Amino acid sequence: MKVLYVASELFPLVKTGGLADVTAALPPALIQAGIDVRLFLPGLPAIMAGIDGLKPVASLGAAFGSQQVRVLRGQVADSNVPAYVLDAPGLFDRPGNPYVDAEGQPWPDNHRRFALLGWAAARFADRDFRPDVIHAHDWHAGLAPAWLATRAGERPASMFTIHNLAYQGLVPRNQYDELGLPRRFLDMHGLEYHGQASFMKGGLYYADCLTTVSPTYAREIQQPEQGQGLNGLLAARSANLHGILNGVDYDVWSPEVDAHLDHHYGVKWMGGKAANKKTLQKELGLKVTPRAPMCCVVSRLTDAKGLDLVLGGLRDLIAEGGQLALLGSGDRTLEAAFSEHAAQAPDQVAVRIGYDERLSHRLIAAADIILVPSRSEPCGLTQLYGLRYGTLPLVARVGGLADTVIHWSDDSAADATGFVFDHHDVDHFVTTLRQAFQRYRAYRSWAAVRRRAMLARFGWPEAALQYADLYSRLRAPHV
Repeated sequence: MKVLYVASELFPLVKTGGLADVTAALPPALIQAGIDVRLFLPGLPAIMAGIDGLKPVASLGAAFGSQQVRVLRGQVADSNVPAYVLDAPGLFDRPGNPYVDAEGQPWPDNHRRFALLGWAAARFADRDFRPDVIHAHDWHAGLAPAWLATRAGERPASMFTIHNLAYQGLVPRNQYDELGLPRRFLDMHGLEYHGQASFMKGGLYYADCLTTVSPTYAREIQQPEQGQGLNGLLAARSANLHGILNGVDYDVWSPEVDAHLDHHYGVKWMGGKAANKKTLQKELGLKVTPRAPMCCVVSRLTDAKGLDLVLGGLRDLIAEGGQLALLGSGDRTLEAAFSEHAAQAPDQVAVRIGYDERLSHRLIAAADIILVPSRSEPCGLTQLYGLRYGTLPLVARVGGLADTVIHWSDDSAADATGFVFDHHDVDHFVTTLRQAFQRYRAYRSWAAVRRRAMLARFGWPEAALQYADLYSRLRAPHV
């Protein structure tokens, strides 16, 4: 079984969210499951520099405004995963974020940049590597299934994975011709979305099989509230829509061996967690108080992440004797509001604006509770990291959060691994936060639930077997 895995990010080279972690972890697990999987990536500077042994294997000529498009083959560093890199310097050789410029504005030619990615993946399918399945990820690769649908005769099957339906890759109608697809594809039975073209809808409509990153999210996106206007199409394709829970790369996220931590620890020796907390409290300027419940947030600062609830409940968190350490960036209003609270109560609130991989590991290891109150969360990874590090998640009951965290109710702690609230408002968030703080002060019970959380496993081998099963169903030649 041969699979071409098309994505725009790869940890640690290019990362703006969980997609990069999935691209780094799922292909090695698929290889372990017997799948010949190879990455297909855009030639962003960090990817060009970070893939070992790149050599040209194909020339695709001029396309989408690039004078020369080549495909290079190499291998992911410290990995057994082969990678093809799409070399088009005029479109991909740019500094910083892969999607936006230094001012935070989308690159004006994003539609051509990522149309090239989908076109090249579909066209390259009959060159050096002939896959049985082309597996495209998120809107950036959404046109790969559409381009496959233009091919006459036998072609590879296509799978499209939704990592976040909210980001759709919309293109104004007057730029549609720059995508290169037939005009007939700009139709409600195709790419058309409220008068524009949608890369996301291209994947959803034309792929032979659809997946998303948790069972609950697969159900939610078929309903208006979470469906982003695409719920009707998704409901119509429900027989071909599968929710497969993301996993965690436990070689990277493990408190026993994590190279980012000052102190290692494990289920049988928890002293290192307390030491990490003390070290980070000192570093962040928080009061060094071992028994103060320390909460952390590691997140993009957006409304979808529900961080307005954290902001609305912050005075209660402080009044209850808690501490908050936040790492993230995004909405400037949220950044300013959290920073103002940190200035007013520096011994209880610490805020770091930006992205810092090392600090994210250290925060999750040091904290007692990780806050993930998202309004929408396809899978979520930070709550899974929290479980592994004994940092109990406090989450909203949505998407993958609902699938991975078991609420510690008043009646029993027998199965609990964290805290879950059902109604997305400040009152319910604060009520659940107070419950968590109350539980934290009952040390023996807390230690038992923390142990259960640390022993929970959401690994990639299980997910890889589910993907392999879907690939096998798609393997028959498509025409």
